[in-house]
Amino acid sequence: MVREEIRVKGSRIVVGEGVAAELGAMLPEGVRAIVLTDENCAAAMGAEMGGRERIVIAGGEENKTLATVEKIYRGLIELGADRGTWLVGWGGGIVTDVAGFVAATYMRGMAGCGYVASSLLAQVDASVGGKCGANVEGYKNMAGVFSQPDFVLCDTALLATLPEREFRAGVAEMIKAGVIGDVELFEMLEAHGEEELRAEGELLVQAVVAAVRLKARIVEADEREAGERRKLNLGHTVGHAVEKLSRRWNHGEAVAIGMAEVCRESARRGMLEVGARDRIIGALERYGLPTEHDLTPEAITEAVRRDKKAESGCLRWVVPVAVGEVIVTSWD
Repeated sequence: MVREEIRVKGSRIVVGEGVAAELGAMLPEGVRAIVLTDENCAAAMGAEMGGRERIVIAGGEENKTLATVEKIYRGLIELGADRGTWLVGWGGGIVTDVAGFVAATYMRGMAGCGYVASSLLAQVDASVGGKCGANVEGYKNMAGVFSQPDFVLCDTALLATLPEREFRAGVAEMIKAGVIGDVELFEMLEAHGEEELRAEGELLVQAVVAAVRLKARIVEADEREAGERRKLNLGHTVGHAVEKLSRRWNHGEAVAIGMAEVCRESARRGMLEVGARDRIIGALERYGLPTEHDLTPEAITEAVRRDKKAESGCLRWVVPVAVGEVIVTSWD
């Protein structure tokens, strides 16, 4: 079994085929652990979760809300959970985001929190780095905390039944990681297609590990997004606006659209070579990801202004200047 372990801010990130079976070993002996999951994961992976107590929530971005957080609090109260209880988020990025937020705030903090990331997007991005929260009025993660999980199990075997569209959403985040600072990862994804990536277990583990290592390196340098970590928002400025304005695209698709748009603008301003622009957009399209939207510029601008990344009236854009290199700047 291919297995890699990465550390970031005290959190253990384990990547490999079958690593979900290590959940019991990750928990302190004798601890009470409650699993938070969604309806899809509960139905498809309930046996893997064992006989642990569970709280099940509805899936979908529309349910990543403070109302759902309150429902989980009530479930924990009904189960008699206390500060000594651990919470395990088993699911995609929505589940892990909400689980981290709940674990950090229930009774001012539960004893521990870990994730079993069951989607590619969660494995390469959402579950790693300690950002967790909920959406408010459709705006992404407006309520949240920085709270590192004790562990994250990224079991690539769980991705076998992941729908194509959800798998591609995770690939968008891996392409993003390559554009930010890992040319080898970008070239790996550029050279292969979705079928190869899904069929070759070792290749998939290698790609996930590379994406996680890139994010871990940045988070270690800047956990709370004062500088370097802002680079991880490549594609997210427009992407979050797209998600706010339309349910047509999921998170990874919206990020792909945002990446393509910022690449075009960077090339227009002479900051990115046309060939590099075409390579990045071509890689996204190779995996069937969208690179354009039909929303009005006025609507996008208004949504961007209200995004949490706007500070003191200044919006910082993450701009590719080469494959493997981005800068953070304020565009007029």
